Amino acid sequence: MDWSPESWRSKKVAQEVAYDDPAELAASFEALRALPPLVTSWEIDRLRSQLADAQLGKRFLLQGGDCAESMADCRAEVIVDQLKILLQMSLVLIHGGKKPVVRVGRLAGQYAKPRSSPVETRDDVTLPSYFGDLVNRPAFTPAARRADPRLMVDAYRYSALTLNFIRSLSAGGFADLHHPEAWDLAFIKHAALEPELRASYERTCRQLGEALGFMEAIGENSVDQLTRVEFFTSHEGLNLHYESAQTRKVPRRDGYWDLTAHLPWIGERTRALDGAHVEFFRGIKNPIGVKVGPKADGAELVALLAALDPNSEPGRVSIITRMGAARVAEALPPLLDAVRASGRRVLWVCDPMHGNTTTTASGLKTRGFEDVLSEIEQTWEVHDALGTILGGVHLELTGADVTECVGGASGVREEDLQRNYATACDPRLNYAQAMEVAFRIARRMARKRRNSRPPR
Repeated sequence: MDWSPESWRSKKVAQEVAYDDPAELAASFEALRALPPLVTSWEIDRLRSQLADAQLGKRFLLQGGDCAESMADCRAEVIVDQLKILLQMSLVLIHGGKKPVVRVGRLAGQYAKPRSSPVETRDDVTLPSYFGDLVNRPAFTPAARRADPRLMVDAYRYSALTLNFIRSLSAGGFADLHHPEAWDLAFIKHAALEPELRASYERTCRQLGEALGFMEAIGENSVDQLTRVEFFTSHEGLNLHYESAQTRKVPRRDGYWDLTAHLPWIGERTRALDGAHVEFFRGIKNPIGVKVGPKADGAELVALLAALDPNSEPGRVSIITRMGAARVAEALPPLLDAVRASGRRVLWVCDPMHGNTTTTASGLKTRGFEDVLSEIEQTWEVHDALGTILGGVHLELTGADVTECVGGASGVREEDLQRNYATACDPRLNYAQAMEVAFRIARRMARKRRNSRPPR
């Protein structure tokens, strides 16, 4: 096909970064292109294989992490917290669904964020919006908000540090699954749970411990030696200068690989069929995600799939729906019908976060926990009714005790938001809320599994 890692430059770029020094941009681009890759093509292929299984309902995708990573948060305790929450959630889902879980973090590269407006005004002062640490800085000053191409090289370095630590943890036995008592599931004791729900959670934890102990006994090894836990990385491929600089051929393999992450995705604001992002993504060998909101129509989505995945390759495309709890029932079925009628294979994933953002009277963005749960539940019901497979969830979350989303067993109220509102952009589920989501999904999976058993 008539494609190269640079062909996107001939297309219209949505969310374009306004760099003011072409020479400085070119120097940063060349510096990035000379650096070694962050991930490998065989890791990418392994993820694609697992996503192909998820398309068939044989695995379940858990994709989660920060709204926007901060370079200042490239610290051991922050990275450990993110891995810990994904690991704990995944094991709860394995227990409920009795199937493997694919763990994909929004980390080691989620440094850029799209914005609804290119500028921000405060007290009659207008400056460029904060587009993430890969582009500019959050402080509201002209120097901080200037788009600095050198930050792309900084983002690469922090991503490399994060990945190095993740791989060291994994190799060193961090994912030792047979000690659930060491996971600090204390939120169950302190959370404002209904008695029935509390009993269900405690029963699940006991059963997890018993099942893992049994696996250890029959294997005569610890569980982490029986099966290595894998973490893959993902981020929105927003800044195409950064993505294309790390896109290259690899020895003895066909095609071009975006080696900044295992799973890059196209956002709702950048998925125009004739735009630069679709042009770039159509040529890379990675599995890719596409965010789709309630305004999308079936014909548009099928055309997008034809451009991005003309051969309908297993594991190639994940459609991440972000409808909002109030819009799922009307907006999702036409998309499922259209894709099914086209005969194309995709992985359907629910993002229950981005369509449920509200703003408080004080100006803070937040999300209601019950809206998040409602979107997941409704999405599942629509898939079940139409005979399609919901194969994963995509969540903005953190392992820290932040107060950014209201509701859930953590008991966060709107008046509590100021207590620990730490996000750089959008509100995230805290540790207790994320675990509660995992338990709720696991209960749904277990119920569906029981109902699908043939009568004796």
